[in-house]
Amino acid sequence: MDSNNKGILEMDEMEQPKLGSTLNVLTILTFIGSGLQIISGLFQFSTAKNNLDKSDEMLSKMNAEDAPSFVKNMVPDPATYKMLVTQNYENRIPILIIAVVAAILCIMGAMQMRKLKKQGFTYYLVGQILPFIGMAAFVGFFSFAGFGFYIAAGITLLFILLYASQRKNLVY
Repeated sequence: MDSNNKGILEMDEMEQPKLGSTLNVLTILTFIGSGLQIISGLFQFSTAKNNLDKSDEMLSKMNAEDAPSFVKNMVPDPATYKMLVTQNYENRIPILIIAVVAAILCIMGAMQMRKLKKQGFTYYLVGQILPFIGMAAFVGFFSFAGFGFYIAAGITLLFILLYASQRKNLVY
């Protein structure tokens, strides 16, 4: 009788769904990206005053006659750039908090999805969208201009779509 029960338990363990390779890679990349986001948020916080102090100098270098055209295209007009740097400095603490909270939500979501839990996708989605809402609230919509924004938005959208395609594998 005991040997029959043991066979049933082994079969149940073998039939449990396993983490797919795509979801595994996505979650590992999320852990790396979220760690970098925390480091980036701390770096941005610590250099905000220096960036404000040197904003005029940086703007003149980017708009210099000998600067490549792609550099000039990445820079917003001087008034917008100055406003962006000023708002980043004045709101550095809420921006840091939002960056860290968003990264933690992404990490929590990835950990849940590694356990094949559907709620992990919701945590991840909120963690990915939160920085954009925070930037709009604390810096303004003009922070969405520029090449850096398009790269960040593109990577965010790509990962959201890749995770969404893996939702069918989340069973709990």
